[in-house]
Amino acid sequence: MSARSRGGRLLAAGAGAVTARWVLRAIGGSRYAGPLRRTNFHGRQVTLAAGPALATGAALAAAAGSPSVPAASAALVAGLGSGAVGLYDDVVGARPEQKADKGFAGHLRALSEGRVSSGLVKIAGVGAAGLAAAALLAADPTVRRHPRRTGGALARGVDVLLGAGVVAGTANLINLLDLRPGRAAKAALLVGAPLATGPAGGLVAGPLGATAAVLPADLDERVMLGDSGANALGALLGVALAARTGPRGRAGILAALVALTAASERVSFTRVIQSTPVLRELDALGRLPTEP
Repeated sequence: MSARSRGGRLLAAGAGAVTARWVLRAIGGSRYAGPLRRTNFHGRQVTLAAGPALATGAALAAAAGSPSVPAASAALVAGLGSGAVGLYDDVVGARPEQKADKGFAGHLRALSEGRVSSGLVKIAGVGAAGLAAAALLAADPTVRRHPRRTGGALARGVDVLLGAGVVAGTANLINLLDLRPGRAAKAALLVGAPLATGPAGGLVAGPLGATAAVLPADLDERVMLGDSGANALGALLGVALAARTGPRGRAGILAALVALTAASERVSFTRVIQSTPVLRELDALGRLPTEP
């Protein structure tokens, strides 16, 4: 990596951090702060303002660090789109009539009763954002092993669907990890750090900077990422993964994401982490030592 590339990615990371912190302060001092207050699993009062702050900072910085206009557009669509529908679910999903509509079965039950749950809106929105982002990447000649070089319209269509699955699947996986302070952010940093190298590394540098900026407050249990922050962060990582891989790589990543998502329906990630010493120590690193 050239010194110029390193400098550009450092600038993108700094821009992501500064933007996320600025948006977090702006929301905290606005009239929107009240509806975003929540009580976490420890009984502490936190704010979901970190979600839109992270989504905004990460998406804008990812676009600024992107190697091309289509990749920048894909980052904006995936990050801001997933963050917006995640915020909708964070706010509307907290209403009493929505609380019973949890899980995929709950969303289907609500639909059968003539209601559209906030969770179903989020699922559809993240899927649509992933599809749009993958289509934009398909128009980018800088994307690695573009199917236009090896196949026709059918191959391109399959590759777009695989890319959409990677973006939406990564968004969902990071959201599934957002059950304890700092867990989703740490996972994103661990996954994103290796992706910061190579031609598409600029897509990741900004989100990493924004994540690092909100992580201390997340660990201190002053904020939560919520669906807005976790979905946006995961979607942006998915864009970077899709930009680095061809059809086979995307298919492999998507298979792993589907397997992990299916496993989460039967096995508690928290239980697995607590029973694995290395994961348990990493999960607890930096977190408040005692419950109130």
